[in-house]
This record gives sequence, structure tokens and C-alpha cells, in this order.
Amino acid sequence: MKTFIIACVILLGAQFANAQQIETLSFKHKSGGGNTKVSAYGTALGKLSYIDGKLAVFTGGYGGVLLNKKFLLGAGAYSLANNIYVPDYTDNRKYNLWYTGGVFEYVHNSDKLFHWSAGALVGGGGVSTRTGHNEHRDDVHARSAVFVAEPFVNVEMNVTSYLRIVAGGTYRGVFGTGSNVGISDAKLSAPGFHLGVKAGLF
Repeated sequence: MKTFIIACVILLGAQFANAQQIETLSFKHKSGGGNTKVSAYGTALGKLSYIDGKLAVFTGGYGGVLLNKKFLLGAGAYSLANNIYVPDYTDNRKYNLWYTGGVFEYVHNSDKLFHWSAGALVGGGGVSTRTGHNEHRDDVHARSAVFVAEPFVNVEMNVTSYLRIVAGGTYRGVFGTGSNVGISDAKLSAPGFHLGVKAGLF
């Protein structure tokens, strides 16, 4: 019996020794030990970029499964949120752009109060020109499917053990735009800055 109790104490001590500290704005939280950890989180973002030299505001985000507190495998999606009007038209014709795809992200020193991450979204979407028909539907004049590759890098701050603030930079590369839309890949491709929050189990 005495040997059993000693063995239990040793095992518990080893478990706490392996446990990591998650640094947050308030205090440190215990994080489970072990060699493999599977968790998940989602990220909501607002993004400032450019289309054809004009300010473009995108909303969206990404999320997925986090392996060993380092590698995220998931998916994301973004869409243009403000009006960017097509030049040389008087009918208030505007561009629309959306894209979605798979996301890979590497998170460095996730348990530190301040840390960084980097990754990329690779997928596709669509670009179109349209005018407002009514409050429920737009008239679409031209559309094209596109391929999108968007690498990004983030600086993150742990607010709590399940909430983080994220700020970072991206570059949206757009390829394969049809000539019928009247805008080139180069004018749809641009750097950007995003700000948002991550929430989940880290």
C-alpha cells in the first residue's frame, strides 16, 4: 500500500512538472501536459486592403483543429464589405469579391503572453460586377471564378486562456480573373492589414 501511494505521488508530480503555464494579461493558467494535444479555435477578422487602388474592407475569418499547440489545419473565408465602384459607369456598378479555402497556420510559443504565428489560405472564389436591383437582390453584369493564395503573419496577445487579440499583415494574390469582368489580377491582388480575435481551446 505504501509503495502504491509513493508511485501515485511520483506520477502526479511528473504530470505537474510537464504542465505548461499559459501567460495571459491577468495571470498564468495551467495547461495540460503530455506529448500530444488536440484542440480547436476560430478567428474573426476585419481586414483593410486595396482593390484597383481603392480602400477595400473585408470581413471573415478562419478556424480549425490545433495540433500540439503549434499547427492549425482548417478553413477560412472572406468577402468584400464596402462599395468599390467600377469606373466609367454611371449606374453605380460595383465590384464584389469573395474567396474561401484551406488554411494552415504555425503558432510559435503559443503559451507566451505575446507570440507570433504565420500561415496561408489557399483556395478560390469569385469576382463580379453588379448593380443594386432592390434590397434583396443585385443585378449581376459579369462574373469570374478566381484562384486565391493569401499568406499572412500575426502578432498575438493572450487575454485569457481561451481568448486572444490578433493583428497582422497579409498579401492577397488573385489569379485567373476573366477578361469579361474588366479588372486584372494585379488590381485585385494587394497587401492588407487585419485585426481580430481568436477564441477557443488552446
